[in-house]
Amino acid sequence: MSAARAEDLKQELRRAERRKQRRTLGLVAPPALFLFVVFALPIALMLFRAIQNPEIVENFPQTAEQIQHWDGQGVPDETVIATFVAELRAAADERRLANPGRRLNYEINGYRSLLRRTAYSLPDEPKEGSWTATLRAFDSRWGETTYWRAIKDNATPYTLDYFLSALDLKRAADGGIQWVAPDEAIFLDIYARTFWMAFVITASALLLGYPVAYLMTNGSRTTQAVLLFFVLLPFWTSLMVRTAAWMVLLQTNGPINDFLLWLGVIGEPLELLYNRIGVYIGMIHVLLPFMIMPIYAVMRGIPASHMRAATSLGAPPWRAFLRVYLPQTLPGVAAGCLLVCILAIGFYITPALLGESDDQLISYFIAFYTNETLNWGLASALSVILLLMVFVLYGVFTRVAGFGRIQVS
Repeated sequence: MSAARAEDLKQELRRAERRKQRRTLGLVAPPALFLFVVFALPIALMLFRAIQNPEIVENFPQTAEQIQHWDGQGVPDETVIATFVAELRAAADERRLANPGRRLNYEINGYRSLLRRTAYSLPDEPKEGSWTATLRAFDSRWGETTYWRAIKDNATPYTLDYFLSALDLKRAADGGIQWVAPDEAIFLDIYARTFWMAFVITASALLLGYPVAYLMTNGSRTTQAVLLFFVLLPFWTSLMVRTAAWMVLLQTNGPINDFLLWLGVIGEPLELLYNRIGVYIGMIHVLLPFMIMPIYAVMRGIPASHMRAATSLGAPPWRAFLRVYLPQTLPGVAAGCLLVCILAIGFYITPALLGESDDQLISYFIAFYTNETLNWGLASALSVILLLMVFVLYGVFTRVAGFGRIQVS
């Protein structure tokens, strides 16, 4: 073969490889773009919103720059306060007080109304040539260090304060970090409650789901068909409908209490609704299929000959089950537990409808800060912390469960 012909073949091969790469890229690009738009981009925006703090810098830029030189003692000097008054009046004229007022109100309750009243009530000229004295005469709170320090602490475009608040921390007067007062600490308890309830729900779903999956695999054809139908049935029904059905069933005068009274098991109706019991019942019912299906999928792949072999070698049925069958189902158990636990951590609708304030998970408060108080920074910080906790949980769970390393003993 001549050198020219060999070079032509190499070029044709390179062109064919490039065409193959373009086709592969064309096939991969749409799902990759979809995942980026619906998954990666929202998480990135959520993370960015958790540290974004533009309200003061955008609306009071000169005040934000000048107040950085204040030592945090007493009140800022006359120059800073005069600049603040000028920018406050300009923001009021241009209807830009809503965002900085809301941001400062997160720091000190009532700051928004103070800002609005001050902006629309100050005279054109300071009394006795001092805006400091004028503000103090208008409202004594302008003479307190705390109110000016709130402006200084938020006079930067980015902040970690939302993450600190989400962990029951705050900045001290000297700039350090400290725990909030015990009566203000709520989020650590909510995280603990969320994970404890997720653990209880996961354990309960495993205890209920494993026998069902076993019967679906080893029962008669009729039993398998009936159980599979009832396991899949919830997927054909709206989550809201299922939760509303439990609200009817768990009422004080509902069918469950009536049935228990008729049997004579109880002497008076039980409180099953708007408490932790109702939340557990509703969430276990919703999440039980997510436990059953992974276990069922693994059990279907276990040859029946394994149990027969163990029995023929002299092992009693319970020992054959514990030593031969159960270890082979552990990947399904691990997958089901992980799936149910992660779903339970992020549940919102069922606890909101079946429980009280002390039964709500962290997702309820994320929705509250997003929709009610419009504190999107804190909602984003809570979401990011929850996401990180889920990642840690996944890493610990997979390491402990040992996906791919479970062997028959």
